[in-house]
Amino acid sequence: MTAGQEASINGTRAAATQRGQAKELRRLALLSAAAGLFAENGFTRVSLEDLGAAAGVSGPAVYRHFPGKQAVLGELLLSVSRDLLDGGLRVVSESEDPRTALKGLIQFQVDFALSNPDVIRVQDRDFGSLSDADQAEVRSLQRSYVETWVDVLARIHTDADVPGLRVRAHAAFGLINSTPHSVRHHGRKIAVKSARPILEQMALAALTSA
Repeated sequence: MTAGQEASINGTRAAATQRGQAKELRRLALLSAAAGLFAENGFTRVSLEDLGAAAGVSGPAVYRHFPGKQAVLGELLLSVSRDLLDGGLRVVSESEDPRTALKGLIQFQVDFALSNPDVIRVQDRDFGSLSDADQAEVRSLQRSYVETWVDVLARIHTDADVPGLRVRAHAAFGLINSTPHSVRHHGRKIAVKSARPILEQMALAALTSA
């Protein structure tokens, strides 16, 4: 292979990489736009043209990334569910003991809730608009995430039964997840710096009480 041929191949690979990166950025922009539009208007009241306009592309261009609006909703909730499970498992694996793991999980969940109030609202309201297959996968991922918390709680409350520990975990999720979008929904902007320690302290108190 000559130097010129090698340079040509490298240039082609670089161009392909740039195109791939640009496509991924547009896909992420569409998901971000979908979270905001679905949260504000509801899944059924948002069109592909609305999604495209919010992401800076035409409505038909959305089909280059997703087969339809339902697929956008599916990828939005599936990607978040995967990120939560992966993040939770990583927190536990990097923790030296169960109490450190629990604090890490709480901080992780609070960070998610404060950063993604739109996604939480979409999950609560539009879950039923997912395809049957996506509903099943989201449920499976989220059950695994809950069990990550339950396993940590079982190492702290050694005499507690597992159903009771699941109640604790779900109660903590309710506290953490509902606060950011509830306050925002009522027209009052929540300050992350002030909300974070309150949510973390209340969740920790609820999860570690006898």
